[in-house]
Amino acid sequence: MSEFRYKQVIVFRSDLKISKGKTAVQAGHAAVSAAEEARKKHRSWWKAWIEEGQRKIAVKVKNEEELLKLEMEAKIQGLPYALITDMGLTEVPPGTITCLGIGPAPAEKIDKLTGNLPLL
Repeated sequence: MSEFRYKQVIVFRSDLKISKGKTAVQAGHAAVSAAEEARKKHRSWWKAWIEEGQRKIAVKVKNEEELLKLEMEAKIQGLPYALITDMGLTEVPPGTITCLGIGPAPAEKIDKLTGNLPLL
């Protein structure tokens, strides 16, 4: 298969101690919400990403502060993104920010922002 040109990155807070199931659900929220932003605002990126196979990467940051800095940078760079806040029905208090979905967007644009982050 040829190299992917588009991707989506899901960034998690490593300071939260949540179950694998909760992590999977939060990733789903981030992936869908950020993809919907791309579909609305960068349709060509979204369409190319869909056709390529919807590449996703999961990475982590240390805490909420680092996650919010990434959100601001994604906004400044014009990337589609979605910050996920939990309703607090199970494992974390209501309003807990759990993760950030960035993209889909051109891989080189996302890599400038998240390329140095460790994998989840």
